[in-house]
Amino acid sequence: MSAALPASLLFESGERRLATLDDLARSLWLGGLTNSQGSLEPRLAALAGLRRDLLAGATAAPETWPWPPSPVARALGDALARLDMARYCSSKEELTDTVLMSILFHLDFIVDYRDRGAGEADALRMAIEAFEKDWQQHCGEIDELVEVFGMVPDDCPHSRWDQMRGLLQSAGWQEVLRIRRLLERLPELSKIIRGLGRSRPSEEPDTASQAIVEVMDKAIAQRPETRTVRVPDMPGETRGIHRSDRIARMLPAEAMLLGHPRLRLVWHARRAERTLLSYEDDDRMTEVRLHQSLVSQPRPGPQAGKRLELGPILVCVDTSGSMQGGAEAVAKAVVLEAMRSAHAQQRSCHVFAFGGPEELVEMELGVDSAGIERVTNFLGQGFRGGTDICGPLERVIAKLEDRRWQLADLLIATDGEFGATPEVAARLAAVKRELGLRVQGVLIADRETVGLLEVADSIYPVRDWRRYGGSNVDSPIHSERLTALYFPGALRNAANQEGTVSGTSASAALRDGRHRGDPAGDEKGEP
Repeated sequence: MSAALPASLLFESGERRLATLDDLARSLWLGGLTNSQGSLEPRLAALAGLRRDLLAGATAAPETWPWPPSPVARALGDALARLDMARYCSSKEELTDTVLMSILFHLDFIVDYRDRGAGEADALRMAIEAFEKDWQQHCGEIDELVEVFGMVPDDCPHSRWDQMRGLLQSAGWQEVLRIRRLLERLPELSKIIRGLGRSRPSEEPDTASQAIVEVMDKAIAQRPETRTVRVPDMPGETRGIHRSDRIARMLPAEAMLLGHPRLRLVWHARRAERTLLSYEDDDRMTEVRLHQSLVSQPRPGPQAGKRLELGPILVCVDTSGSMQGGAEAVAKAVVLEAMRSAHAQQRSCHVFAFGGPEELVEMELGVDSAGIERVTNFLGQGFRGGTDICGPLERVIAKLEDRRWQLADLLIATDGEFGATPEVAARLAAVKRELGLRVQGVLIADRETVGLLEVADSIYPVRDWRRYGGSNVDSPIHSERLTALYFPGALRNAANQEGTVSGTSASAALRDGRHRGDPAGDEKGEP
């Protein structure tokens, strides 16, 4: 068997100098090899060490860096500390590599600044200031994204950040930031949105989904107790023979001793010693007594199930002209919080922005570059449409036929100035019964309306909505439940529908002279 050929030593020395490239991303190779500052081996080693430190969330003292030269290293270390770059780069490889590429890029300009007439100190200062200015803006944009969405989208690479920067500098994004700050004044929205969906049970009981089950109740019951009591000298059944002093129960053999002149003394002695052989009677008596005790007894009763939550979210937001001002800001806050909560809890979120007929815009909002662009454009727009709730409700009902959205709940953010047709209201009620759909309303107005009361299962009022539009005034109405309190007959519920007759029936009854409660006649009007 032939021996293995020895490794070639022709390029060994050159490859040894470049071995550190294995620890660097491919995007850093060209800048690391061609940078004008320092020599090759210290530069590559310093880049690899700085990359490890930034990924670990820390930076070593600049005095220990093998590259760049000491004055440059101190200035660069101070800039990284001021920017708190280690916090941003911690565990983020793509961002760390982009920072290192930026360092190589700006340090390479020191030679160009000197060629243009700047002194060595000025050239260093200009390079560090340019690097710091770039990353101050970049870090500020990262902070804004984290503040709004809790993260930087994965499909927004830092190496091509200019694609996102244009969006983050738009007027729409400034509106997003304003709405995000408004959410801090509406903490209840987050709790409401968390309760939407029917994917998993929560710890809260749901009184609306009660079932009749066997419920164990505590009760007082008369319970019998049997005990045995011993009654001395009580005549009873003979159990055997024992020794005693009872003459009436002594054996005949003992009685025979009384007839003998000498043995009678023995009898008296036995009696005194209670050793006469006698019949033993069963002198125990059994009695039953009743006493009260606490017992558990089953009975049929309602038991609330666990409330379901954390499922997909369907949001209908009213964009009619009546929503301008503070109501518009609150409606936008509902959309943004639904998007934020859905992403944080790994849920799907679909928004229907509705105005008048044929004015319906659908958006699926995920925290990615496309979703951020859609929500930015939406929040940057004004509300000036009409009001047609039937279109979005029909789209919601159609959406629930998709398996992905069958466990979704509906959130409607509106001022309530609409009304669904009887057909659409009946279809929505049927979906609620068959699929368990729940409709949560966010009322951005002073009082409830018939239209909102008919479609929503529960309503959360935002009565101080004027304050979010810059008007520091309170609601002029003492209660938002004026419609339900003073006009209960106007609601399209089961009781009202059963008590309502058609116009034809009412006219026939009037012609026949019948009153409420009278039996209806036949077609000829006969009673």
